[in-house]
Amino acid sequence: MEKSRPLWDNPLQFVFACISYAVGLGNVWRFPYLCQMYGGGGFLIPYLIMLIAEGMPLLYLELAVGQRMRQGSIGAWKIISPYLCGVGVASVVVSFFLSMYYNVINAWAFWYLFHSFQNPLPWATCPLNSNRTGYEEECEKTSSTQYFWYRQTLNISPSLEASGSVQWEQALCLTLAWLVVYLCILRGTASTGKVVYVTASLPYCVLIIYLIRGLTLHGAVNGLIYMFTPKLEQLLNPKTWISAATQIFFSLGLGFGSLIAFASYNEPSNNCQRHAIIVSLINSTTSIFASIVTFSIYGFKATFNYESCISKVILLLLNAFDLEEGSLTADNLNEMKDYLMATYPQAYAQLAPQIKNCSLEAELDTAVQGTGLAFIVYSEAIKNMEVPQLYSVLYFFMLLMLGIGSMLGNTAAILTPLTDSRVIASRFPKEVISGVVCFVNCIIGLIFTMEAGNYWFDIFNDYAATLSLLLIVLVETIAVCYIYGIRRFEKDLYTMTGRKPNWYWKIMWAFVSPLLIISLFIFYVTDYILTGTLQYQAWDATQGQLVTKDYPGYALAVIGLLVAASTMCIPLGALVTFIRKRLKRERISTVA
Repeated sequence: MEKSRPLWDNPLQFVFACISYAVGLGNVWRFPYLCQMYGGGGFLIPYLIMLIAEGMPLLYLELAVGQRMRQGSIGAWKIISPYLCGVGVASVVVSFFLSMYYNVINAWAFWYLFHSFQNPLPWATCPLNSNRTGYEEECEKTSSTQYFWYRQTLNISPSLEASGSVQWEQALCLTLAWLVVYLCILRGTASTGKVVYVTASLPYCVLIIYLIRGLTLHGAVNGLIYMFTPKLEQLLNPKTWISAATQIFFSLGLGFGSLIAFASYNEPSNNCQRHAIIVSLINSTTSIFASIVTFSIYGFKATFNYESCISKVILLLLNAFDLEEGSLTADNLNEMKDYLMATYPQAYAQLAPQIKNCSLEAELDTAVQGTGLAFIVYSEAIKNMEVPQLYSVLYFFMLLMLGIGSMLGNTAAILTPLTDSRVIASRFPKEVISGVVCFVNCIIGLIFTMEAGNYWFDIFNDYAATLSLLLIVLVETIAVCYIYGIRRFEKDLYTMTGRKPNWYWKIMWAFVSPLLIISLFIFYVTDYILTGTLQYQAWDATQGQLVTKDYPGYALAVIGLLVAASTMCIPLGALVTFIRKRLKRERISTVA
């Protein structure tokens, strides 16, 4: 007798699971960067339009498919059409790639969290050199926060070719991260359903604390004014709209199979339309909320750096020209510089290379995303706060909750099709299947703890999912609307929930969303072609800064394999199904 499918305890648990999965690190470190790059508050216009035209409809589509078919991604698309089994396999492959590297971020969060209990914080100042006669040379050329990230955390190599050895501290942190994930998914929805209450709600508590603290920081207003001042000319920039569509697409986690897996554990009568709207609105609101927090921190950091720069220039001029204390202030600095340049032209010319041009606007214009924002910019701001250990613990604990919440969705996308398989589920208990998936991912993930591991992390982060997901979701949308049939799908929704989707959903599914995905796909392919030789940012310890280098041939081959491994599953799945049906038909005709 077939076992009944496990269910969420209640609809709220499902919503929390979706929020925990969708609201992730991208909301904290990607969306603020896009606001900074593409028009501040003006970026919200294309962002909200793309939410309505792309985000909500596609989220609803995936939730409805999972709830109707009551299978993981492979089984769900196989029911819609046997020729679409490759779509589910592609989703599993992409989720596997994502899980391999994504949990490394949680390992880094653990590393920083453990170091947050030290006084002073280890990234607050540069360490002394071996002779204890001065600071480490590499640290003096950069900053203490960058040194802690690139040297003491990653111990990064100068290039991808210099792979180096596994860093045992990071390997232990990665093992711990996978152990935590395993304990969270051990018993499927029974354990995950309890964990998501924590991983979905605690980040908001930390963000509220940070918002209160951020708004009281000196210079926070400068950051908020910078964020909310719209630069409407950016609306004429096609990249603004592309970035908005991309952010909505990837932020909701479409195409990975996680949403289909979560929805498959719903009661068939669950109102998935309402939940799609709730989850997408909460996800976007969180991005805006996190941006307010981030820009208040940005404002504080920029103001702190600007005022420190001013103070150094004043001290330099006071000592060089033997001026009276108090005669030179931030208010009259420019006038005094002009006066000194006119009065002492030779002395000022000699001193000029040491006089920095301090600019608050330039500090605010420095755009950082990804790990640079999460582990360098925030660390820089935290070290200058009062009671920095408290805010450091809170911040990295929040990153951990966001990362683990996303990992629960990633692993669900892999495990649900495996546990749905009668062949696998009949031979192995759920705990063993979960353990094997976590163990394999952890072993492969050790690549990212090597000295060149961060470069491999960037390769996987940039190329493992982008094109693949766009193709997967495009095929999903076409399959539902034109292969399964939008009218048939409409009847299924009516049978499940007692209501049919209105004209808005049907127009978006059938026309608008596919056209947007095709536009994104064309943009990314064109961008890759026009870019020419793919390049990466390598850390140069002698200069204390990042330098641009070309990817070696074997790295380009890996990039090609990452893209092909998932995208080729779709045509190969259809081809295998066709061959099987052909052979079956021939066998039947032979017997007849």
